[in-house]
Amino acid sequence: MITTDFLPGSPCWVEVSSPDVDASAAFYRRVFGWEAIPAGGPEAAGYLSLKLAGDIVAGLCPTVGESERPGWTVFFHDPDVDGTAVAVERLGGTVLIEPFDVLHLGRTAQFFDPQGARFAVWHPAAFPGVQRADAPGSLCWVELWTPDGPGSVDFYGELFRWSYSDFDLPGESGHYRVVTPAGAGRDRDQGGVMALLPEQVDDAEGSAAWNPVFMVADADTAVGGVRAGGGQVYMGPEDTPGVGRVAACADPFGAGFILLAPPRE
Repeated sequence: MITTDFLPGSPCWVEVSSPDVDASAAFYRRVFGWEAIPAGGPEAAGYLSLKLAGDIVAGLCPTVGESERPGWTVFFHDPDVDGTAVAVERLGGTVLIEPFDVLHLGRTAQFFDPQGARFAVWHPAAFPGVQRADAPGSLCWVELWTPDGPGSVDFYGELFRWSYSDFDLPGESGHYRVVTPAGAGRDRDQGGVMALLPEQVDDAEGSAAWNPVFMVADADTAVGGVRAGGGQVYMGPEDTPGVGRVAACADPFGAGFILLAPPRE
């Protein structure tokens, strides 16, 4: 469960990049009911805050240059951004964006892990992170799809001191490890590491990727919004025992995310 009481190494922010922020804002408004609000003046460089009922749930930013692929980036709470940048390189990852201060809001950096998944860290100052989580229309989980499960588990276990638990998936769906922040109990499980099968690796172009999981009240209705808005549905919606009704999707520009409707009580 993701909460707004952020622990070190826990997801605290997500943002999506887009070559057309107005089109992306319209898409996510259709799917989740989010309202796009300018995050500041000219210094914000076109960055938009995505809000639901007044709470900030995500960010939307323009892509930089033609080489940047649109996508979602997961940020993890980090008390030592600069130290993490050193550790990422020591562990075989790559520093994509060196540590820097975001106005008065906080300090951040972005990386690739050794398997190619992009992620970021955030040390808050004036802005802690998402203001709503684990509720319909907000972030409830994060999931890493990776061609090298043991390598990914070792990297993040060393970097963030996460602990892991096995979770049995139905059928032949790959190996899944549930992520718990350092020193926390199972009530703070926050995500999973999915070791892809060889045929799934081919479909994923051989690279790892972090996927934000957004809770919805009705997965089928949300999937209808994805399709109507010009997005793609790659899997589902389908029921997963003990998890809920799940669909893997992408927005019109290819930024991937997952929808989850928890089991009805």
